[in-house]
Amino acid sequence: MHFGKGNVGYRYIMDKQTLEEVDCEKNLGVNVCQDLKATVSCREAYSKANRMLGLMSRTIKYGMV
Repeated sequence: MHFGKGNVGYRYIMDKQTLEEVDCEKNLGVNVCQDLKATVSCREAYSKANRMLGLMSRTIKYGMV
């Protein structure tokens, strides 16, 4: 991942293997993308919340009093 407008974008080599360039990286549970926007992190949080809501609605039974 390369940050900045004037970044040359070097290729890095470790143990004679070229390291893969990525667009986004997850670190400490937060996604950091090249554009430094939080859209990926927000989308994942939204998706996780919706899954939890679906799980709760399927497992909780609503009864009539």
